[in-house]
Amino acid sequence: MEKKKLNIAVTGLNNIDSPGPGVPVIRALKKSGMDVKIIGLAYENLEPGIYMPGLVDKSYLMPFPSTGSEAFLERLAYIHKKENLDIVIPNFDSELFLFIKFNERLKQMGISTFLPTLEQFEERHKDNLPEYARKYNITVPESKPLVNIKELENLPKPLSYPYFIKGKFYEAFKVSNLAQSQYYFNKLSAKWGLPVVVQQAIQGTEVNVIALGDGEGNTVSAVPMRKQYITDKGKAWGGITISDERLLKITHDIIKKTKWRGALELEMIKTDDGEYYLIEINPRIPAWVYLAVGAGQNLPELLCKLALGEKVDPIKEYKTGKMFIRYSWDLIGDISDFEKIIVFGEL
Repeated sequence: MEKKKLNIAVTGLNNIDSPGPGVPVIRALKKSGMDVKIIGLAYENLEPGIYMPGLVDKSYLMPFPSTGSEAFLERLAYIHKKENLDIVIPNFDSELFLFIKFNERLKQMGISTFLPTLEQFEERHKDNLPEYARKYNITVPESKPLVNIKELENLPKPLSYPYFIKGKFYEAFKVSNLAQSQYYFNKLSAKWGLPVVVQQAIQGTEVNVIALGDGEGNTVSAVPMRKQYITDKGKAWGGITISDERLLKITHDIIKKTKWRGALELEMIKTDDGEYYLIEINPRIPAWVYLAVGAGQNLPELLCKLALGEKVDPIKEYKTGKMFIRYSWDLIGDISDFEKIIVFGEL
């Protein structure tokens, strides 16, 4: 029996120094056993994924989520009419609210997603992390959400330098004095809005887990890694898969207790005495997803199957010692392609 070709739209094509997950997600889908047509959804006309040869079959510009929900939905409906989308995989925190909010409308249009519920999405926000930790019995660093820059002058104890100051959606900077913290507060609040979160720095090794929950409390996929190289924006530029039963147990427990639906990334610090501190939960596929594929778990493929209502058996095995290293590559294109994106909003 001939396999149905799946038309899958993917966002997050900004493969730059703070890369979106879109390019590795697409690579994972092309490596899967599925027959796929990839539609790239971009928010800016210079996102490299638009122009990478052999990556996307068609690209469309999308209005920023901040433009408003109606413009966002209208554009998706236009793309769906032309491409007959089966699945959309959104990869940015800032767009997830709209995709979750309009999940039923998308379903009525014939577009499938596999995303967390609105409650799951909201309760793991950075500014809610202490409450989240109490509810699910997880250890987290001391933190506080701030809505006024003056609050930096009198932070409650035990918060002390050095600490991280984090944007609502993205970016985190380690600061060691008031001048630095005020500078980054202004930078992050202007870029991502309020609140800005202050989180105590914890000494230790950064370890992350990429995982997929089926919405019923089961972990379908989970691969842990240790960051080998970290950029000034806190992004992993190199990492290696590791064997860590305790880290996997924490992951399984969170997914079981929350009945998490969809992909997520747990960012944690492992101290020298073996304590684990959860510093962030990202409610989507992370940019290092292709490492998990290389280790034997194709999470984007599994997510698509769940989105289509297929039964998926959990994968428990993965290869340790698999390593990834990011690199820069000068992509040569033609100005005519850029002009088409600018003028027509598609390529």
